[in-house]
Amino acid sequence: MTPYSSFLFFIILGILLLPTMILGLMGKQLRYYNVFVSIAVLALIFSGGDEGFYSLVIFTVLQLVLIKGYISYRQKKNSSLVFYLMSFLSILPLILSKILPFLAVDNWASFLGISYLTFRAVQVIIETRDGLIKQQLSIYQLVNFMLFYPTISSGPIDRFRRFQKDEEKRWTPEEYKELLYKGINKIFLGFLYKFIIGYAINTYFIMNLDHIADGRFSYHLLYMYSYSLYLFFDFAGYTLFAVGVSYMMGIRSPENFNMPFISRNIKDFWNRWHMSLSFWFRDYVFMRFVFLMKKKKWIQNKMLVSNLGYILLFLLMGVWHGLAIQYIVYGAYHALMMTAFNYFETWNKKHKRWPTGKIMTIVSIVITFHVVCFGFYLFSGRPFQ
Repeated sequence: MTPYSSFLFFIILGILLLPTMILGLMGKQLRYYNVFVSIAVLALIFSGGDEGFYSLVIFTVLQLVLIKGYISYRQKKNSSLVFYLMSFLSILPLILSKILPFLAVDNWASFLGISYLTFRAVQVIIETRDGLIKQQLSIYQLVNFMLFYPTISSGPIDRFRRFQKDEEKRWTPEEYKELLYKGINKIFLGFLYKFIIGYAINTYFIMNLDHIADGRFSYHLLYMYSYSLYLFFDFAGYTLFAVGVSYMMGIRSPENFNMPFISRNIKDFWNRWHMSLSFWFRDYVFMRFVFLMKKKKWIQNKMLVSNLGYILLFLLMGVWHGLAIQYIVYGAYHALMMTAFNYFETWNKKHKRWPTGKIMTIVSIVITFHVVCFGFYLFSGRPFQ
Protein backbone atom coordinates (compact mmCIF):
# COMPACT_ATOMS: atom_id res chain seq x y z
CA MET A 1 0.00 0.00 0.00
CA THR A 2 1.39 3.41 -0.97
CA PRO A 3 1.45 5.92 1.93
CA TYR A 4 -1.26 8.63 1.81
CA SER A 5 -2.63 7.34 -1.49
CA SER A 6 -6.06 6.20 -0.33
CA PHE A 7 -8.64 6.91 2.34
CA LEU A 8 -8.24 3.32 3.59
CA PHE A 9 -4.64 4.16 4.52
CA PHE A 10 -5.82 7.17 6.52
CA ILE A 11 -8.53 5.14 8.28
CA ILE A 12 -5.99 2.48 9.36
CA LEU A 13 -3.54 5.21 10.37
CA GLY A 14 -6.23 6.99 12.41
CA ILE A 15 -7.02 3.80 14.33
CA LEU A 16 -3.33 3.10 14.99
CA LEU A 17 -2.66 6.69 16.13
CA LEU A 18 -5.63 6.89 18.50
CA PRO A 19 -3.62 5.52 21.50
CA THR A 20 -0.78 7.91 20.55
CA MET A 21 -3.14 10.87 20.83
CA ILE A 22 -4.60 9.65 24.14
CA LEU A 23 -1.11 9.06 25.60
CA GLY A 24 0.05 12.47 24.35
CA LEU A 25 -2.92 14.31 25.86
CA MET A 26 -2.20 12.53 29.17
CA GLY A 27 1.43 13.73 29.06
CA LYS A 28 2.83 10.20 28.64
CA GLN A 29 5.90 9.20 26.61
CA LEU A 30 5.02 8.40 23.00
CA ARG A 31 8.22 6.67 21.88
CA TYR A 32 7.52 3.00 22.63
CA TYR A 33 3.99 2.87 21.26
CA ASN A 34 5.15 4.86 18.22
CA VAL A 35 7.73 2.16 17.47
CA PHE A 36 4.88 -0.37 17.36
CA VAL A 37 2.92 1.96 15.01
CA SER A 38 5.99 2.31 12.75
CA ILE A 39 6.39 -1.48 12.50
CA ALA A 40 2.66 -1.94 11.79
CA VAL A 41 2.56 0.75 9.08
CA LEU A 42 5.80 -0.44 7.45
CA ALA A 43 4.34 -3.98 7.35
CA LEU A 44 1.29 -2.50 5.66
CA ILE A 45 3.34 -0.49 3.14
CA PHE A 46 5.58 -3.42 2.19
CA SER A 47 2.91 -6.11 2.35
CA GLY A 48 2.40 -6.02 -1.42
CA GLY A 49 5.77 -7.43 -2.51
CA ASP A 50 8.52 -9.49 -0.91
CA GLU A 51 11.36 -8.00 -2.98
CA GLY A 52 10.89 -4.50 -1.61
CA PHE A 53 10.71 -5.80 1.96
CA TYR A 54 13.87 -7.91 1.69
CA SER A 55 15.74 -5.07 -0.02
CA LEU A 56 14.70 -2.74 2.82
CA VAL A 57 15.93 -5.21 5.46
CA ILE A 58 19.29 -5.77 3.73
CA PHE A 59 19.70 -2.02 3.14
CA THR A 60 18.95 -1.22 6.80
CA VAL A 61 21.37 -3.85 8.12
CA LEU A 62 24.09 -2.54 5.77
CA GLN A 63 23.58 1.06 6.94
CA LEU A 64 23.63 0.01 10.60
CA VAL A 65 26.93 -1.83 10.13
CA LEU A 66 28.46 1.13 8.26
CA ILE A 67 27.28 3.79 10.73
CA LYS A 68 28.15 1.92 13.91
CA GLY A 69 31.45 0.80 12.42
CA TYR A 70 32.37 4.33 11.35
CA ILE A 71 31.42 5.86 14.72
CA SER A 72 33.69 3.31 16.46
CA TYR A 73 36.49 4.07 13.99
CA ARG A 74 36.02 7.87 14.25
CA GLN A 75 36.39 7.73 18.03
CA LYS A 76 40.00 6.64 17.45
CA LYS A 77 41.05 7.85 14.00
CA ASN A 78 40.00 10.28 11.26
CA SER A 79 41.21 9.16 7.85
CA SER A 80 39.62 10.92 4.86
CA LEU A 81 39.97 7.72 2.81
CA VAL A 82 37.90 5.73 5.32
CA PHE A 83 35.28 8.49 5.45
CA TYR A 84 34.91 8.60 1.66
CA LEU A 85 34.82 4.80 1.48
CA MET A 86 32.08 4.57 4.13
CA SER A 87 30.07 7.34 2.46
CA PHE A 88 30.36 5.63 -0.93
CA LEU A 89 29.28 2.26 0.47
CA SER A 90 26.32 3.96 2.15
CA ILE A 91 25.25 5.56 -1.14
CA LEU A 92 26.02 2.47 -3.27
CA PRO A 93 22.53 0.87 -2.98
CA LEU A 94 20.96 4.14 -4.18
CA ILE A 95 23.42 4.32 -7.10
CA LEU A 96 22.57 0.73 -8.07
CA SER A 97 18.84 1.48 -7.85
CA LYS A 98 19.35 4.24 -10.45
CA ILE A 99 21.72 2.33 -12.75
CA LEU A 100 19.97 -1.07 -12.90
CA PRO A 101 16.81 0.21 -14.68
CA PHE A 102 19.03 2.08 -17.14
CA LEU A 103 20.78 -1.22 -17.94
CA ALA A 104 17.36 -2.86 -18.38
CA VAL A 105 18.02 -5.49 -15.72
CA ASP A 106 15.99 -6.44 -12.65
CA ASN A 107 16.12 -3.56 -10.16
CA TRP A 108 16.62 -5.72 -7.09
CA ALA A 109 18.32 -2.88 -5.16
CA SER A 110 15.32 -0.55 -5.12
CA PHE A 111 12.43 -0.21 -2.68
CA LEU A 112 10.03 2.50 -1.62
CA GLY A 113 11.91 5.32 0.12
CA ILE A 114 15.49 4.22 -0.64
CA SER A 115 16.53 7.79 -1.51
CA TYR A 116 15.31 9.33 1.73
CA LEU A 117 16.70 6.51 3.86
CA THR A 118 20.07 6.95 2.14
CA PHE A 119 20.06 10.71 2.81
CA ARG A 120 19.42 10.02 6.50
CA ALA A 121 22.13 7.36 6.78
CA VAL A 122 24.83 9.33 4.93
CA GLN A 123 24.02 12.40 6.99
CA VAL A 124 24.84 10.48 10.21
CA ILE A 125 28.20 9.39 8.75
CA ILE A 126 29.02 12.97 7.66
CA GLU A 127 28.08 14.47 11.03
CA THR A 128 30.17 11.79 12.74
CA ARG A 129 33.12 12.83 10.57
CA ASP A 130 32.47 16.47 11.58
CA GLY A 131 32.53 15.52 15.27
CA LEU A 132 28.90 16.51 15.78
CA ILE A 133 28.03 12.91 16.68
CA LYS A 134 30.63 11.54 19.09
CA GLN A 135 28.90 8.85 21.08
CA GLN A 136 28.02 5.41 19.77
CA LEU A 137 24.34 5.27 18.80
CA SER A 138 22.11 2.37 19.74
CA ILE A 139 20.43 0.19 17.12
CA TYR A 140 17.09 1.44 18.46
CA GLN A 141 18.07 5.09 17.87
CA LEU A 142 19.28 4.46 14.33
CA VAL A 143 16.45 2.19 13.21
CA ASN A 144 13.84 4.50 14.73
CA PHE A 145 15.36 7.49 12.90
CA MET A 146 15.89 5.79 9.56
CA LEU A 147 12.57 3.95 9.40
CA PHE A 148 10.36 6.73 10.78
CA TYR A 149 7.45 5.86 8.51
CA PRO A 150 5.55 9.20 8.08
CA THR A 151 8.38 10.55 5.91
CA ILE A 152 9.79 7.32 4.50
CA SER A 153 8.59 7.51 0.90
CA SER A 154 9.20 11.13 -0.13
CA GLY A 155 10.57 13.02 2.87
CA PRO A 156 10.94 15.64 4.25
CA ILE A 157 14.53 14.73 5.15
CA ASP A 158 15.05 15.20 8.87
CA ARG A 159 18.42 15.55 10.65
CA PHE A 160 19.38 12.97 13.30
CA ARG A 161 20.16 15.34 16.16
CA ARG A 162 16.97 17.35 15.62
CA PHE A 163 14.88 14.16 15.36
CA GLN A 164 16.46 12.69 18.49
CA LYS A 165 15.74 15.85 20.49
CA ASP A 166 12.01 15.54 19.74
CA GLU A 167 11.99 11.76 20.13
CA GLU A 168 13.38 11.96 23.67
CA LYS A 169 11.17 14.86 24.74
CA ARG A 170 8.29 14.28 27.14
CA TRP A 171 5.63 16.68 25.87
CA THR A 172 3.32 18.24 28.45
CA PRO A 173 -0.43 17.81 27.74
CA GLU A 174 -0.63 21.47 26.69
CA GLU A 175 2.37 21.17 24.36
CA TYR A 176 1.05 17.96 22.80
CA LYS A 177 -2.42 19.48 22.39
CA GLU A 178 -0.85 22.27 20.32
CA LEU A 179 1.18 19.73 18.27
CA LEU A 180 -1.94 17.65 17.67
CA TYR A 181 -3.91 20.71 16.54
CA LYS A 182 -1.14 21.70 14.09
CA GLY A 183 -0.80 18.13 12.84
CA ILE A 184 -4.53 17.70 12.14
CA ASN A 185 -4.64 21.14 10.50
CA LYS A 186 -1.76 20.17 8.19
CA ILE A 187 -3.45 16.88 7.27
CA PHE A 188 -6.69 18.60 6.30
CA LEU A 189 -4.73 21.19 4.29
CA GLY A 190 -3.00 18.25 2.61
CA PHE A 191 -6.40 16.83 1.60
CA LEU A 192 -7.25 20.19 0.03
CA TYR A 193 -3.94 20.37 -1.86
CA LYS A 194 -3.56 16.78 -3.06
CA PHE A 195 -7.05 15.33 -3.36
CA ILE A 196 -9.00 18.44 -4.38
CA ILE A 197 -6.80 21.06 -6.10
CA GLY A 198 -4.13 18.70 -7.48
CA TYR A 199 -6.72 16.14 -8.55
CA ALA A 200 -8.87 18.81 -10.24
CA ILE A 201 -5.91 20.31 -12.17
CA ASN A 202 -4.85 16.89 -13.43
CA THR A 203 -8.29 15.44 -14.15
CA TYR A 204 -10.18 18.43 -15.53
CA PHE A 205 -7.37 20.39 -17.15
CA ILE A 206 -4.20 18.45 -18.00
CA MET A 207 -6.06 15.36 -19.22
CA ASN A 208 -8.31 17.55 -21.40
CA LEU A 209 -5.64 19.79 -22.88
CA ASP A 210 -6.16 18.30 -26.36
CA HIS A 211 -9.64 19.84 -26.35
CA ILE A 212 -8.75 23.06 -24.49
CA ALA A 213 -5.65 24.18 -26.46
CA ASP A 214 -6.11 25.50 -30.00
CA GLY A 215 -2.58 24.88 -31.25
CA ARG A 216 0.73 23.18 -30.54
CA PHE A 217 2.29 26.24 -28.87
CA SER A 218 -0.73 26.96 -26.65
CA TYR A 219 -0.90 23.25 -25.74
CA HIS A 220 2.68 23.22 -24.48
CA LEU A 221 2.33 26.62 -22.79
CA LEU A 222 -0.83 25.57 -20.91
CA TYR A 223 0.76 22.22 -20.09
CA MET A 224 3.77 24.02 -18.61
CA TYR A 225 1.62 26.12 -16.26
CA SER A 226 -0.82 23.39 -15.30
CA TYR A 227 1.85 20.72 -14.75
CA SER A 228 3.84 23.11 -12.53
CA LEU A 229 0.79 23.84 -10.39
CA TYR A 230 -0.20 20.17 -10.27
CA LEU A 231 3.32 19.17 -9.21
CA PHE A 232 3.29 21.68 -6.39
CA PHE A 233 -0.15 20.86 -5.00
CA ASP A 234 0.37 17.10 -5.28
CA PHE A 235 3.82 17.12 -3.64
CA ALA A 236 3.01 19.81 -1.07
CA GLY A 237 -0.14 17.86 -0.17
CA TYR A 238 1.89 14.72 0.42
CA THR A 239 4.38 16.68 2.54
CA LEU A 240 1.57 18.13 4.64
CA PHE A 241 0.36 14.58 5.36
CA ALA A 242 3.87 13.45 6.31
CA VAL A 243 4.55 16.47 8.55
CA GLY A 244 1.05 16.37 10.06
CA VAL A 245 1.33 12.70 11.06
CA SER A 246 4.85 13.36 12.40
CA TYR A 247 3.46 16.12 14.64
CA MET A 248 0.80 13.73 15.95
CA MET A 249 3.63 11.34 16.89
CA GLY A 250 5.52 14.10 18.70
CA ILE A 251 8.14 14.66 15.98
CA ARG A 252 8.28 18.09 14.35
CA SER A 253 9.51 17.03 10.92
CA PRO A 254 10.78 20.00 8.89
CA GLU A 255 8.61 21.83 6.40
CA ASN A 256 9.32 21.31 2.71
CA PHE A 257 7.62 24.28 1.02
CA ASN A 258 7.34 27.99 1.76
CA MET A 259 5.22 29.61 -0.98
CA PRO A 260 7.77 28.84 -3.76
CA PHE A 261 5.79 30.61 -6.51
CA ILE A 262 6.37 34.03 -4.93
CA SER A 263 10.17 33.62 -5.13
CA ARG A 264 11.99 36.76 -6.30
CA ASN A 265 14.86 34.90 -7.97
CA ILE A 266 16.09 31.36 -8.60
CA LYS A 267 18.20 31.33 -5.44
CA ASP A 268 15.16 32.40 -3.41
CA PHE A 269 13.16 29.62 -5.11
CA TRP A 270 15.54 26.92 -3.91
CA ASN A 271 15.19 28.28 -0.38
CA ARG A 272 11.42 27.69 -0.67
CA TRP A 273 11.00 24.54 -2.84
CA HIS A 274 11.59 21.03 -1.45
CA MET A 275 13.61 22.73 1.26
CA SER A 276 14.77 19.66 3.17
CA LEU A 277 16.29 18.22 -0.02
CA SER A 278 17.83 21.47 -1.29
CA PHE A 279 19.25 22.24 2.18
CA TRP A 280 20.64 18.68 2.36
CA PHE A 281 22.46 19.14 -0.97
CA ARG A 282 23.55 22.65 0.06
CA ASP A 283 25.04 21.51 3.38
CA TYR A 284 26.55 18.17 2.32
CA VAL A 285 27.51 18.79 -1.33
CA PHE A 286 27.81 22.50 -2.17
CA MET A 287 29.35 23.75 1.11
CA ARG A 288 31.75 20.82 1.30
CA PHE A 289 32.87 21.30 -2.28
CA VAL A 290 33.51 25.01 -1.68
CA PHE A 291 35.33 24.27 1.59
CA LEU A 292 37.50 21.62 -0.09
CA MET A 293 38.43 23.97 -2.94
CA LYS A 294 39.40 26.73 -0.49
CA LYS A 295 41.28 24.39 1.83
CA LYS A 296 43.30 22.75 -0.95
CA LYS A 297 43.61 26.06 -2.86
CA TRP A 298 42.94 24.20 -6.12
CA ILE A 299 40.91 27.14 -7.50
CA GLN A 300 41.46 30.70 -6.28
CA ASN A 301 38.55 32.42 -8.07
CA LYS A 302 35.61 32.52 -5.59
CA MET A 303 33.01 33.03 -8.30
CA LEU A 304 34.31 30.05 -10.27
CA VAL A 305 34.33 27.85 -7.15
CA SER A 306 30.77 28.89 -6.33
CA ASN A 307 29.51 28.22 -9.86
CA LEU A 308 31.27 24.85 -10.08
CA GLY A 309 29.60 24.00 -6.77
CA TYR A 310 26.18 24.87 -8.23
CA ILE A 311 26.87 22.80 -11.37
CA LEU A 312 27.90 19.80 -9.26
CA LEU A 313 24.90 20.22 -6.93
CA PHE A 314 22.22 20.50 -9.61
CA LEU A 315 23.64 17.81 -11.88
CA LEU A 316 23.66 15.45 -8.90
CA MET A 317 20.12 16.51 -8.01
CA GLY A 318 19.02 15.86 -11.60
CA VAL A 319 20.66 12.44 -11.76
CA TRP A 320 19.17 11.58 -8.37
CA HIS A 321 15.71 11.80 -9.95
CA GLY A 322 16.83 9.24 -12.56
CA LEU A 323 19.07 8.77 -15.58
CA ALA A 324 16.36 9.71 -18.11
CA ILE A 325 17.24 12.65 -20.35
CA GLN A 326 14.65 15.01 -18.83
CA TYR A 327 16.16 14.75 -15.34
CA ILE A 328 19.70 15.42 -16.56
CA VAL A 329 18.50 18.39 -18.65
CA TYR A 330 16.46 19.64 -15.66
CA GLY A 331 19.57 19.56 -13.46
CA ALA A 332 21.71 21.26 -16.12
CA TYR A 333 19.03 23.91 -16.66
CA HIS A 334 18.93 24.86 -12.98
CA ALA A 335 22.73 24.83 -12.79
CA LEU A 336 22.73 27.29 -15.70
CA MET A 337 20.07 29.49 -14.05
CA MET A 338 21.95 29.55 -10.72
CA THR A 339 25.32 30.39 -12.27
CA ALA A 340 23.72 33.08 -14.46
CA PHE A 341 22.00 34.60 -11.42
CA ASN A 342 25.24 34.39 -9.47
CA TYR A 343 26.96 36.55 -12.13
CA PHE A 344 23.99 38.92 -12.33
CA GLU A 345 23.78 39.35 -8.55
CA THR A 346 27.49 40.19 -8.31
CA TRP A 347 27.27 42.56 -11.30
CA ASN A 348 24.18 44.31 -9.90
CA LYS A 349 25.76 44.86 -6.49
CA LYS A 350 28.48 46.81 -8.25
CA HIS A 351 26.42 48.70 -10.86
CA LYS A 352 22.97 48.95 -9.15
CA ARG A 353 21.12 48.60 -12.49
CA TRP A 354 18.19 46.49 -11.18
CA PRO A 355 16.05 48.89 -9.14
CA THR A 356 14.23 47.94 -5.95
CA GLY A 357 10.63 48.64 -4.95
CA LYS A 358 7.23 46.94 -5.08
CA ILE A 359 6.85 47.04 -8.87
CA MET A 360 10.28 45.51 -9.48
CA THR A 361 9.56 42.88 -6.82
CA ILE A 362 6.42 41.89 -8.74
CA VAL A 363 8.37 41.85 -12.02
CA SER A 364 11.03 39.64 -10.37
CA ILE A 365 8.37 37.22 -9.10
CA VAL A 366 6.75 36.96 -12.54
CA ILE A 367 10.11 36.33 -14.26
CA THR A 368 11.15 33.74 -11.66
CA PHE A 369 7.74 32.02 -11.92
CA HIS A 370 8.23 31.49 -15.65
CA VAL A 371 11.85 30.37 -15.25
CA VAL A 372 10.72 27.81 -12.67
CA CYS A 373 7.71 26.63 -14.69
CA PHE A 374 9.90 26.07 -17.75
CA GLY A 375 12.17 23.95 -15.55
CA PHE A 376 9.19 21.82 -14.50
CA TYR A 377 8.17 21.56 -18.15
CA LEU A 378 11.61 20.07 -18.89
CA PHE A 379 11.31 17.83 -15.82
CA SER A 380 7.97 16.46 -17.03
CA GLY A 381 9.67 14.99 -20.11
CA ARG A 382 6.96 16.34 -22.45
CA PRO A 383 9.46 18.26 -24.69
CA PHE A 384 11.38 15.01 -25.30
CA GLN A 385 8.40 12.92 -26.36
